[in-house]
Amino acid sequence: MLKDLSDKELQERLEVEQMQLTKLKINHAVSPLENPNVLNTARKNIARINTEIRMRQISSASSKSE
Repeated sequence: MLKDLSDKELQERLEVEQMQLTKLKINHAVSPLENPNVLNTARKNIARINTEIRMRQISSASSKSE
């Protein structure tokens, strides 16, 4: 799913996910979330997006050096 997105779309999605995680953390600090596992899921989504971005950077760098 992430592989189908363009670089710009990945960056936008990363920003949205990070904002959502921040809001969840604030809400959780004020009053506990009904399902705190949402925080873990949001963090993992951010990590997946960062991984895809990094993989693209590495592949483009290796293709330039060849």
